[in-house]
Amino acid sequence: MTALANTNYLEETIQHWKHISPIIHDPQNNDDYEKLASMLDQLLDIVGENESHELMGLVDVISHMITQYDENHDEQLQKGSGIDALKFLMEQHGLDQSDLKNEIGSQGVVSEILNGKRQLNLSHIKKLAERFHVAPATFID
Repeated sequence: MTALANTNYLEETIQHWKHISPIIHDPQNNDDYEKLASMLDQLLDIVGENESHELMGLVDVISHMITQYDENHDEQLQKGSGIDALKFLMEQHGLDQSDLKNEIGSQGVVSEILNGKRQLNLSHIKKLAERFHVAPATFID
């Protein structure tokens, strides 16, 4: 490619970047992840079985970002205690203590659990696993 062709290619990319950049970024939380997953589903519907489709590069990029998030997410869940996993999941889902009243109880009880003054019981663990779609073992130390 000549220098002139490179310049034109770069100029075109810059002109289109404002439309592309919101799509091409690593998910920072579960909402970002869900948006990317939805976008990937839509792209796969468009692309179908055609591996030479012009959008396959975008499918590959989004698939890679989703895979990286999944691997990091799983690693974070396996690193610490059950309480650490709960804190991580709360952060990823943008939840505060009062959002877990159906799974754990009052904000005060949630606070005591998060601060190590109480432990999660079997009922809490089952409800949290169901809410966050993870194995109950995630919350067991």
